[in-house]
Amino acid sequence: MTLKPAPQPPAGHDSPEGRIFRGALVAMLAVGIALTVWLLRELILILIACALVALMFGELALLLQRRLKLPFWLALLLSVVLPLTFIVITVGAFGAMMVEQLLALTAALPAAYEEVKEWLQQSAPGQQAIDMAMGIVPDGATVAGLVQRVASGAGAAVSTFVIILVGGIYFAAQPRLYTTGILSLFPPNARPTVIRHTEAVHAALMAWLKAQGVSMLFVGVGTGLALSLVGIPSAPAIGVVAGLCEFVPYLGVILVSIPVVILGFSQGIETGLWTVVALVVVQQLQGNVVTPMAQATIVELPPALTIFSLIAAAVLLGPLGVVLAVPLTVIGMTILRERARMQPIEAPAAAPAPPAAD
Repeated sequence: MTLKPAPQPPAGHDSPEGRIFRGALVAMLAVGIALTVWLLRELILILIACALVALMFGELALLLQRRLKLPFWLALLLSVVLPLTFIVITVGAFGAMMVEQLLALTAALPAAYEEVKEWLQQSAPGQQAIDMAMGIVPDGATVAGLVQRVASGAGAAVSTFVIILVGGIYFAAQPRLYTTGILSLFPPNARPTVIRHTEAVHAALMAWLKAQGVSMLFVGVGTGLALSLVGIPSAPAIGVVAGLCEFVPYLGVILVSIPVVILGFSQGIETGLWTVVALVVVQQLQGNVVTPMAQATIVELPPALTIFSLIAAAVLLGPLGVVLAVPLTVIGMTILRERARMQPIEAPAAAPAPPAAD
């Protein structure tokens, strides 16, 4: 008896087992890539931060090169040295005064606390506020542990900042080298799409950085002037810190407002109240007038999206993720918008004509 060969599937047609096997391989590959990205999330965030710093330095260097007719290396050097020198001189000029005021504040806090407590006890809502505050005040061990964690985190933050700064300078010095290398990772037929998305992200980030720079400048100058009128010591230095913290919306305001308000109340109840009024006025002008005018050239980020992106970044990515939450949101929205533009919308099919009446 002659054995007949098993029938072979036609060319170009896969068996169900083959499709299942390939699908399992693709799923395993996707899970492996996702796990790798998650494990390397801190490195990826640092690389994104380096690219953002390189974008700022590079654009400033191109501006100096066009205006002053300088070679690129000299323009890049000035774009790095000038901002850092301004920050160091400003903070250094008022740093000693701030340290002196903080030491005086530490000595005056017990008396100021008693004065505020006595003022609040004169009303029932004030007494309720005192009782609520006493219930959430941490004990000494908790405060000591928090101080220790902050001190250890400060060293890591400084190291990360130096890495980002140096990496950003290297990226800005040779941008074409790194962009060409990244582009070579994609197949040739996908490179035009990658270039289009990259250009759109570059334009969106530059527009956001310009708008954010205007907001930071207004907050820094406005806070410094307002606190100077109120009579807060080291108001210009506080204004510089407030402007820098404005890079992270909402959270930066809280980080600056709490110690400034405490400093104001240490000078007296009236000074503390005027400090609150000054900070509120500056923030209202910045949020309702300056920022909408500065963001006229970009798609405005919804406040709810900004807040939830900050929360998600804090939970998933840590402090560096919070700093980069808004730029990452801008990148994500830009890519989604470009993908939507590239996919044509098909017109709905015409409804069939009703049958003719007899």
